[in-house]
Amino acid sequence: MIIIPIKEGENIERALKKFKRKFEKTGINKELRERQSFKKPSERKRDVVKRAVFIGKLQQAVE
Repeated sequence: MIIIPIKEGENIERALKKFKRKFEKTGINKELRERQSFKKPSERKRDVVKRAVFIGKLQQAVE
């Protein structure tokens, strides 16, 4: 459970922004999306390799 302490007179938008940041850091939303459907382990490995190749190409382009 995510708890955001709100100080006296603190803006509600700021508290909402803090909540959103903490929510993103926990990865709950990402995990929920991943669990929507079953993915075979081989598909997961393929995705990891694909992402690594993509990031490698980006790094080479910067250099």
